[in-house]
Amino acid sequence: QVQLVESGGGLVQAGGSLRLSCVASKRTFNYYAMGWFRQAPGKERDFVAAISSIGDTYYANSVKGRFTISRDNAEITVYLQMNSLKPEDTANYYCAAKAFPGAFDNGQYYSTWGQGTAVTVSS
Repeated sequence: QVQLVESGGGLVQAGGSLRLSCVASKRTFNYYAMGWFRQAPGKERDFVAAISSIGDTYYANSVKGRFTISRDNAEITVYLQMNSLKPEDTANYYCAAKAFPGAFDNGQYYSTWGQGTAVTVSS
C-alpha cells in the first residue's frame, strides 16, 4: 500500500511557479513532521523544506524566500509552493514523514517516502 503520493511536477520556465502536493494515506500522518527533499542527476539528495506537526517551518538556504511549505490536516496533505524557479531547482522532489527525533534537514530521520515527482526548470 502506497502511503505518500506526490503530484504537481512538470516543466516550467525560469521565473515560473509550481505547487507540489503530497497526499498521505492515513490521518496518523498529521502527527508527524513532514519534509520535502530533492535529488538532481549525479547529485546527492538534498533537504528542501520541512514542517512540524504544529506548523513550524524550516527551509534550505537555497530556497528560502522562494518556496513555502504548508499542510492541510483535513486532507492529510502537505504542499510545496515554489516561486521564482531557477534551472538549478531541476530535480526529482520527494515528500517524507519524520518518525525519529533529530535534525529536520537529515533524511535519515524520515521513515516513509513517496516515489517522487519530477520538476524541470528551463532557462
